[in-house]
Amino acid sequence: MSDSSTFMAYLDAHPRSAELLDLLRQVIRELGPAEETISKSQVAFQRTRDVALVWAPGQYLGERGAPLVLTLGFPEQDPSPRWKEIVEPRRGWFVHHLELHAADDIDDQVKTWIRRAYDHAA
Repeated sequence: MSDSSTFMAYLDAHPRSAELLDLLRQVIRELGPAEETISKSQVAFQRTRDVALVWAPGQYLGERGAPLVLTLGFPEQDPSPRWKEIVEPRRGWFVHHLELHAADDIDDQVKTWIRRAYDHAA
């Protein structure tokens, strides 16, 4: 596997995506400790369980994809229309996908969702 196929190489070539990831890192670090794991296609922030997954659809879709997608899980479905998609991979657990296009997208509502996910991942 060449370095050009890794998530970090993708971010090196897409500064807007990298900037959004850095902002999400700051938000999560302000909440407390979380392990960060970088794979070929995403960054996972974990406590006992996943706090958040961050990935870039553009890595596979080109410029058609959002610069970054934040994925959070909750025991209930959040009713906000901001979510791009919500799935229930197992009964009673809802995975929410939020497209991020600009720094302003990481507002107080998103920070509250990240806090909820952080608390559920303990």
